[in-house]
Amino acid sequence: MPEDRADAFLRMIRRSQRGRLKIYLGYSAGVGKTYQMLQEGHRLKGEGIDVVIGLLETHGRADIASLAEGLEVVPRRVREYHGIAIEEMNAKAIIDRKPQLALIDELAHTNVPGSGNAKRYEDVQDILAAGIHVISTLNVQHLESLYNIVETAIGVKVRERLPDSILAEADEIVDVDLATADLRKRLEDGKIYPSERIETAMANFFRESNLERLRELTLRELAAQIDLRRREAQGAEGGSSSDQVMVCLSSHGPNSERLLRYGSRLAGRFNRNWYAVYVQTPSEEATVIDAQVQRSLADTLTLAKKLGAMVFTYKGEDIADTILRFAEEYRVGHIVVGKASPRPPWKRMGRNKTVVEDLVKNARQATIIVVDTREPRPASAPVRPELPEEAPTAAPAEASGARPIGRPRLGDVSSPRRIVIWETAVDKETVLRTLASTVGREARIGPAESLFEAIMEREAQGSTFFNEGVAFPHVRAEGLAAPVIALGLTREGVADVATDKPIEVVFLILSPAQRPEAQVELLGLASRASQNRPLMQALRSARTSEEAMKAILDRDASG
Repeated sequence: MPEDRADAFLRMIRRSQRGRLKIYLGYSAGVGKTYQMLQEGHRLKGEGIDVVIGLLETHGRADIASLAEGLEVVPRRVREYHGIAIEEMNAKAIIDRKPQLALIDELAHTNVPGSGNAKRYEDVQDILAAGIHVISTLNVQHLESLYNIVETAIGVKVRERLPDSILAEADEIVDVDLATADLRKRLEDGKIYPSERIETAMANFFRESNLERLRELTLRELAAQIDLRRREAQGAEGGSSSDQVMVCLSSHGPNSERLLRYGSRLAGRFNRNWYAVYVQTPSEEATVIDAQVQRSLADTLTLAKKLGAMVFTYKGEDIADTILRFAEEYRVGHIVVGKASPRPPWKRMGRNKTVVEDLVKNARQATIIVVDTREPRPASAPVRPELPEEAPTAAPAEASGARPIGRPRLGDVSSPRRIVIWETAVDKETVLRTLASTVGREARIGPAESLFEAIMEREAQGSTFFNEGVAFPHVRAEGLAAPVIALGLTREGVADVATDKPIEVVFLILSPAQRPEAQVELLGLASRASQNRPLMQALRSARTSEEAMKAILDRDASG
């Protein structure tokens, strides 16, 4: 392994006060992610770094087990599930041990039900928050936004997935690459799977066409990450441009997940904010649609949040008009919609046009992208579950990038004077009135009651109290000189808002009326903050506004 690769991460470890994450990214079991991770662990240990193995999956490979010798292993915890004893990584033991660096295999792994966190990447986030650095491994097909692409291309339903943001926020990414012919030769030689599984693997997942497609996806993802980090490092305009991405959702839309994954990839390619918008017509009121449809819609909006979208619900009778008004206000340049089901000719005349037809006809300065959401026919094989992980060696090519710079920081628009904490359940009106009052006093923009009424009027158009524990009420205010954020922390939630997860954090976003781009920029800032697990944990545990502000500033300082 080239020495400068380990040296780069070594320098990062020594100058950092927070946990840093490095990911070895590959396209298949057997390319060498785990092998390279262990090699680097030994190298860093030789440089005086306190290294432990937090979790290693050898999958019976003797060379992996041999390479792990000489590195301290944190004992796993055992949890019983349906009468079966299952070993899992012990995140608490790693945090208590407090090494400088933990090696943790298979980042996308799903923990056994009943664990503290549902996914291993959440355990890793907790370990990073404790100031421990982590090196981990990941295959590209486990990225949530690639699920449909992988299923269509190679006929595999990937069960274990993680948000794309986990990869995007990694401090360093290393592509572990290997020619597909060499990978198949390793499989034939018994270096990846036991002999009884080789023939099946060669005929299915490890077909050369499948591997070439996955390898291509990995290289494209790596190129996208490099480009994203280059633009961020140069301070390239992102959140405020008139080129945001919007995905339109319906309670009855087929395969809305495909729309969301497409929107996520598109927004990532453009380095833009993106929104998932559901327009609720009178016929779709909660009292009208059945429980199954409500649950399906809630699951769809949960996935949108997981993929990094800011979720909005609007009420309106004219869906296309509501979508276009949203696009104008939020500077949307790409509107993603699902393809309408075929209709007989007489239903396509006059006022019976579809939402898509209305959007295409009336859109101004926005591109309408119509996605076919029908279930795909796999490229060349029936859909089957993926094969499990893992295996040895390869020659990697490195891609690392600096933390994003050039974006506004949350601390720049926040103040302890605008942070309010409620220890008991509180109603929505009280939250918004109190936060509006704190801003009104400080910004001197007129009566606080007028500001509160403007916020409530905006909320009546479409509630932002929907984002799984976080809300983003916002308004453009006359007389406001600079954008500001007021923060409400509710220990027992907002009592009169029905959500699956109680609203515990409220970002009240105020921007100058004459600067529409500022609202978009601050929405993106608040959305990214809400997806920062350590920050959210610190805010939920803060006892005073000063402690909450310190958590915000610490997050800004850590990049």
